[in-house]
Amino acid sequence: MSISRRVLFVAPLAALGGCVSSGLPRMGGLFESRPSRTARTLARPDYRLVYGAWPGEEFPIRAFDHAGVDPAFLRQEVAYRGPEAPGTIVVDPAAHHLYFVEAPGRATRYGVGVGREGFGWNGRAKVAMRRAWPDWVPPREMVARDPAIRQQLVMTSRGLGVPGGPRSPLGARALYLAANGADSGYRIHGTIEPHTIGTNVSSGCIRMVDQDAIHLYGRASEGTPVVVLA
Repeated sequence: MSISRRVLFVAPLAALGGCVSSGLPRMGGLFESRPSRTARTLARPDYRLVYGAWPGEEFPIRAFDHAGVDPAFLRQEVAYRGPEAPGTIVVDPAAHHLYFVEAPGRATRYGVGVGREGFGWNGRAKVAMRRAWPDWVPPREMVARDPAIRQQLVMTSRGLGVPGGPRSPLGARALYLAANGADSGYRIHGTIEPHTIGTNVSSGCIRMVDQDAIHLYGRASEGTPVVVLA
């Protein structure tokens, strides 16, 4: 597994613990084929149901106002022409799409927010850990870039951060990505800012509407391969 990144900021791997670009070695990573940005839609769920408020969670999940969102960023089943095998997560940052390959020729596609300028990355990784309502523990480098973060931090089981819940930037679910046998520092996770889906906004993490993050979480077990296109 390898990760290549186009980042201006490089931090020691040991300092990572949140949505921030890491200092993994620059390796390989250009993929010649990518899913079509105009992939044919095969099926759409009832968005009033899937993006409504969700009961039964540890913390409340508010309804997502999907009516004001570009339909291309709403969950749907699409024809998939990429080379990756079923059970693979494929992220196309340029299109702000994440695919979970369900079967040959078919994938569930979600809209995502991706790394802002200077924090893009691409390559292969795998899901090393999965957490529901995870604590967010930002690296020191992230706090140094934005000192206002300090006001939000309290002691958690993993250090100074924001406890899992409605205030955590990781939202309702998080998939922790590893590459080269180590934590990459990158996550696929929910968000408390669903309006940022379809934009370049993060420090390298892939963010999803909470309802979509929960849906993907139910499909992607530990060990799931992840491909982020160049």
